[in-house]
Amino acid sequence: MSTNEVMARLEAAVSALGDVDVSAWSDESLQEQLGELSAVLVALDSTLARVADGVRARGLRIEEPVAV
Repeated sequence: MSTNEVMARLEAAVSALGDVDVSAWSDESLQEQLGELSAVLVALDSTLARVADGVRARGLRIEEPVAV
């Protein structure tokens, strides 16, 4: 997979996550989905940490973009 394809997929994932608003879920729905949501969030955290560690291992910094 090309670098451009990877970046497009990452941007699509960010966009999809941006659409998630658990405050709009009913308490019942959140309770029903909590186990699955927790597993997804833990997996996402682990994957993000792995990617970030790979960048840092190359001697580069991950910096938050400066708002213009």
